[in-house]
Amino acid sequence: MEYYHKPVLLKEVLEILQPAGKTTIVDCTVGGGGHALALRRLLPPRGWLIGIDQDEDALQAAEKRLAGWDNVRLLKGNFSQLRQLLSQWELPIDGFLFDLGVSSWQLDNPERGFSYQHNAPLDMRMDQSRSLTAKAIINTWPQRELAFIFRAYGEEKWASRIAQFIVRQRESAPIETTGRLVEIIKAAIPAAARREGGHPGRRVFQALRIAVNSELDSLRQGLTAAMDLCAPGGVVAVISYHSLEDRIVKQLMRDRARECICPPEAPVCRCDCSPQVKILTRKPVAPSAEEIRENPRSRSAKLRACAVLKQFGGE
Repeated sequence: MEYYHKPVLLKEVLEILQPAGKTTIVDCTVGGGGHALALRRLLPPRGWLIGIDQDEDALQAAEKRLAGWDNVRLLKGNFSQLRQLLSQWELPIDGFLFDLGVSSWQLDNPERGFSYQHNAPLDMRMDQSRSLTAKAIINTWPQRELAFIFRAYGEEKWASRIAQFIVRQRESAPIETTGRLVEIIKAAIPAAARREGGHPGRRVFQALRIAVNSELDSLRQGLTAAMDLCAPGGVVAVISYHSLEDRIVKQLMRDRARECICPPEAPVCRCDCSPQVKILTRKPVAPSAEEIRENPRSRSAKLRACAVLKQFGGE
């Protein structure tokens, strides 16, 4: 399959990042290079585009898409490793973009095991060099831990019952495919509940993917690093696709935008702190109705951004 990923909220991303005036922009989830190509086209001739991805297939696709453009560097890694990946970069970095979640190509490629729509081996690794797979989680993690991730990462109200059914079924034979897992999930959820809220496997598959790839911890580490590394005047932008991600982004940006970190009970401010960032999106930016019609997978996207006022530890 040819790697593809239609860039979501592209017009809005370009308006917020303003690449025409930037020195270096880092696309922390370069994917197939959709956002990256648009950013590179608008960067100054001497500007640089750095693309990062943990998926080797994505990097190969981005390399093809960006072929012929100068001042492009592609790096393999997870954005939780931003500090290490960018430790040797000497030019100012004045733009970061995160486009979270799973790409259309990853969802539609049955071999990767991300989708409940295809019967495939239970995998879900974005980085194929990692050892932990969805199959390992489903077949080895205790029932209590399975229930926890389904509830915490998938917001699945039938989490305990689904975990119970999984453990019971794996005692007779390993659960090895997405199709088999979907069958078990359907059996665990009462028929009346299955008729509500879309596909019954959606929340469990989301939870598994997050657990396999440590997505929430990686987001906290990566976004914190981006706000620390971004030069004053630069912008950090994040596109998220579910409430757990959006909540983390909102809180981390809000914490950096605070003018005072004194305890609420303190009668007088003594912290002498000033905001590190200015929030540019009081409410998250959502796709237009036209974009949702053209790309239904964009419907849950939310874009938040902040402008960096001072570098971490700077004046």
